[in-house]
Amino acid sequence: MAVNISEYFRSAPAPAAAPEKITEVTLTAEQVEQLGRELDELRQRIVADLGQSDRDYIYGIIGAQRKLEFAGRAMMFAPFIPPVWLAGVASLGLAKILDNMEIGHNVMHGQYDWMREDTYNSREFDWDNVVPGEQWKHSHNYLHHTFTNIVGEDRDVGYGILRMDRDQKWNPYFLGNLGYATALMLLFEWGVMLHDLEAENVIAGRRKWSDIKGLLRGMWRKASRQVAKDYVIWPALTGPFFVSTLVGNAGANLIRNLWAFSIIFCGHFPTGAQTFAAEDCQNETRGEWYLRQMLGSANIDGTPLFHIMSGNLSHQIEHHLFPDVPANRYPEMAVEVRELCHKYGLPYNTGSLRGQLGSTWKKIAKLSLPNWMTRDDNDLVVNIERSGSATEAA
Repeated sequence: MAVNISEYFRSAPAPAAAPEKITEVTLTAEQVEQLGRELDELRQRIVADLGQSDRDYIYGIIGAQRKLEFAGRAMMFAPFIPPVWLAGVASLGLAKILDNMEIGHNVMHGQYDWMREDTYNSREFDWDNVVPGEQWKHSHNYLHHTFTNIVGEDRDVGYGILRMDRDQKWNPYFLGNLGYATALMLLFEWGVMLHDLEAENVIAGRRKWSDIKGLLRGMWRKASRQVAKDYVIWPALTGPFFVSTLVGNAGANLIRNLWAFSIIFCGHFPTGAQTFAAEDCQNETRGEWYLRQMLGSANIDGTPLFHIMSGNLSHQIEHHLFPDVPANRYPEMAVEVRELCHKYGLPYNTGSLRGQLGSTWKKIAKLSLPNWMTRDDNDLVVNIERSGSATEAA
């Protein structure tokens, strides 16, 4: 049957008007706590529903990761056929992304502890990465997820080397912001490994050798094993193809670093992601903590496959609200979180990967300059009534 295209377009619904930009929101203390109760109820419903399908999901991802790694390692034996070798590098890079993001990151958050498995739990699991799991859980699970986007307390705001907020005091060092960010992106696993050292405090004399020697021993043990595996043992197993396999493994690590940096920075630093002052977050209630997570995070739109490859950190808002809930549940939770944002007049920061990444790099560039030379793009203000008075939260 012929289709009249002009009739189709005449009958198609008009595109929805762009939502009005939110510039100021005022919530009463009771509204904030009601929001917290509704988010608690959402979490309880999902946790009560966890079961075999969630177990099947994570084991399905583990199976796919192992197949990709096997295929990548096998194709390293054919460097004399460049397309095959390149496919091997890509396959191994994808395997490392899955291992680090949808498996490692989420398992070490305790998302699958309820299964009581011997290997895939937050106590036992270790990932294909130079970062010691125990140190990462301290700097990420505890510090970052507890003090999210609190300037001076959440060290993920700038990772100790970048200026990522206008409230960070500017000095000429930050003129190199773009260069530092590029280096961090290329060497992301190493930057994350060194994160817990607080190198800037060591240099400034605020942290002593005795404070970090235990951390350094842990880093040496983990990184030396990882380097030996990637750059000695696996290349040696390919015999005469040692050099090409070493280069391929380095390429796979680079793929993983570029992807992980991009996804993580898009979830925390695009325009609209809020930061907070320590004094405004003292004695936080549960509802206020939830609100800070919502305002300080950002999502990335994409397909189901994209969400899997991002470790579902493309649902960064939901991850910060519910860090110990299996990430495969975030897409369905996102529907209700977005509705709650609409109900309370709050923004729901989401956009394409291209848009969020462009916004993030633009911010990195702008914050390399002193405040008087640039405009503040974060013009949202959220006021919370606390103890009978309104407090500016963001």
